[in-house]
Amino acid sequence: MTTPIKLAVVYYSSTGTITEIAKEIAEAAEKAGAEVRLVKAAELAPQSAIDSNAAWAANHAATAEVAVATPADVEWADAVIFGTPTRFGNVSSQLKQFIDTLGGLWAQGKLADKVYSGFVSTATTHGGQESTLLALYNSIHHFGGIIVTPGYTDPAKFVDGNPYGTSHVDAQGNNPVGDATRTAARIQAERVVKLATALKNGLGA
Repeated sequence: MTTPIKLAVVYYSSTGTITEIAKEIAEAAEKAGAEVRLVKAAELAPQSAIDSNAAWAANHAATAEVAVATPADVEWADAVIFGTPTRFGNVSSQLKQFIDTLGGLWAQGKLADKVYSGFVSTATTHGGQESTLLALYNSIHHFGGIIVTPGYTDPAKFVDGNPYGTSHVDAQGNNPVGDATRTAARIQAERVVKLATALKNGLGA
């Protein structure tokens, strides 16, 4: 019997869309047999900015008990799935700041040979989902990590249409996370667990 892989789902969410997808990915990965840590990047915005947006304030309060990610979570993991909203076609500053704290692990070679993947949300259609995931994956190349994307490996991927990773358009909060996004999240989680397990077993052989 193989040892379950360890998966860290590391995300940042302001108004809650990425929180929902992160939970879906974590649940699907656990069902696929992984040991999962669901952790969030620390908030960098001032409380006044959070309070100015009702959805942001609600998500901030609702996720208060979610542990804040540390480099130890990434070191622990065999696979890491990062989640972020798009900020001008790029990774949110909160998640990027967390990634920038991983330099010590990188210098020790402890980020290499892990599986990595990503998911994203935007307020508008064509709002930078693919560019954000590609920007995120730039860091993985520097880690020496192994990028596992969902691709079009399941017929359901032709519904959501993003081979780079799970993505969602929330339409300024008017389009809640639905079945297509949840299915995409499940496919991505299962694929990451499957390939991370194969890699771990192969390296251990």
